[in-house]
Amino acid sequence: MRGTGTRAVALGVVAVIGLVAGCGESAGQDGGTGRKAAQSMSGAAATGGHSYPLQKSDIPWSGSPSPFEAQLKLADGRRVALHYLRHKGLYVQDYSPSARGWSKPAVVHRTRTDACQGITLKAKDGTVAAFGDFGVYCADGEPPTESVAAVATGPLTRWQKHLTKDFDGWEKIAIASGGRQVTFSGGGETLRWTKAAGFPAAR
Repeated sequence: MRGTGTRAVALGVVAVIGLVAGCGESAGQDGGTGRKAAQSMSGAAATGGHSYPLQKSDIPWSGSPSPFEAQLKLADGRRVALHYLRHKGLYVQDYSPSARGWSKPAVVHRTRTDACQGITLKAKDGTVAAFGDFGVYCADGEPPTESVAAVATGPLTRWQKHLTKDFDGWEKIAIASGGRQVTFSGGGETLRWTKAAGFPAAR
C-alpha cells in the first residue's frame, strides 16, 4: 500500500526527466493480468495558438517542486508540461519557442478521483511518454485505483493513453532507440506501446 508522501516526492523529482508519443484508439486489457484496462485518444490536446500561460496544479503542496506538476525540455527547444487538477484529472500543455507561449491546457485523462502520486515524464528521439496515478482515497494514503500511461509524438497535439484499473501504478518508463517503442513497468507487470501498433488491444 502506497501513500502520497515518500512516493510522491520521489516521483516528483523523477518527473523532470522525460515524456510521451503516438495516436490511435481501441479498448484493451492489461496483458494477461485480468485487470480492466482501456486505451483511448485525446484529440483535444494542444490545438490552436501558443498564447497561453503555463498552468499549475491546484492541489496544495508544501515545498518545491510539487509532485503534481512535471515539465521537460525537448531537443528542438519545445517544452512539455503536465499537471493534475483536483477532481478533474491530468492535463498537458506544450511550449513553442518561436511563439514564446504555451498551448491551451488539454485533457490527457479525465477523472474525479484523487491524484495519487507524482507524474513521471520521459522523452527520447521525438517520443514523449508519461504516467500518472489516481485513487478514490489516495489523499488519505490509499494506493491507486487508476494508472494511466500516455504517449505522444510529432506536434504533440494527440496523446494515446492506456488506463489500467485496480493496479498499484507504473514505476519506470523505457524508450527504445529511435522512439519506436515505449515500455512501462512496475509491480512485475509491463505495458508496451509501439509506433506501428500503439498500445495493445483487447485479448
